[in-house]
Amino acid sequence: MEFPSIRELIEDDLKATDALILERLRSDVVLINQIGHHIVNSGGKRLRPMIVLLVARALGYQEAAHTELAAIVEFIHTATLLHDDVVDSSDQRRNRDTANAVWGNSASVLVGDFLYSRSFQMMVSVNSMPVMEVMSQATNRIAEGEVLQLLNCNDPDTDENRYREVILRKTATLFEASAQLGAIISGAQPDLQRTLADYGRHLGMAFQMVDDALDYGAAGREIGKNLGDDLAEGKPTLPLIRAIGESNPTTKDMLRQAIQSGGTERIEEVLSAIESTDALAYTARLASDEATKAKQALDAVPPSAYRSALVALADFSVDRSF
Repeated sequence: MEFPSIRELIEDDLKATDALILERLRSDVVLINQIGHHIVNSGGKRLRPMIVLLVARALGYQEAAHTELAAIVEFIHTATLLHDDVVDSSDQRRNRDTANAVWGNSASVLVGDFLYSRSFQMMVSVNSMPVMEVMSQATNRIAEGEVLQLLNCNDPDTDENRYREVILRKTATLFEASAQLGAIISGAQPDLQRTLADYGRHLGMAFQMVDDALDYGAAGREIGKNLGDDLAEGKPTLPLIRAIGESNPTTKDMLRQAIQSGGTERIEEVLSAIESTDALAYTARLASDEATKAKQALDAVPPSAYRSALVALADFSVDRSF
């Protein structure tokens, strides 16, 4: 199943989710509307909301509250993007100017705060303590992941375990919560909720590993990434960590210095070093392992077009062409 076919399967749900997003973005503060619309309509795939919707449908859910949860998840994700771009001093995302590049850092941070608070207003309207519990824990872990990533920046001693802990909290947590919310709203038993949370977590890990590999590969340009962004920010992601471990002493010293200094002055040397090792193949292999674990978690879900779509999302996470 191709990605457009997955979207077509839940087209009505996605339209309802988008309508909710636009409705709940509305504020009498004009700048909130401007920034909110700028980033929400910036070409994202709505992958996390799709997980909520697909899990709910795969478990037989027939009502409408799943679209509210999907919108909540997208608001949380959008808030993290606004904050990330400020922390990383980013001026481009998906080939568009970031909100902070257009309106400044202060406005971006404050509108991110608005989206967080609006998402919790929406959670209250769902009137489900399990939903509140999952999302409150998720937002807390995401914040921890951001701080851990900050601590790792410009630190060439960051190892694979520290890297995995960052992406587990910063990225995989919201994928995990998305799948779990779909199970909760469907009335699934706790064991099945946990199994689907496993699906989301492994999918999120795979997605982020591939995203990090794309930062150093030609395919990254095809999905709107600027090569070397992670290096410019001094982020020791898995391809760099692996390249350091597999390089000769001279190259290893160069890579360590590149991480410490940040910037892209040595990007050609770094790309050459990565290409001379198995760093990208190693990253892809670990991502594939995570995607396999995600698909195995779906064994507990009855066969349907929706389950097939969830399987396809796991495949998409490691074989992205856009």
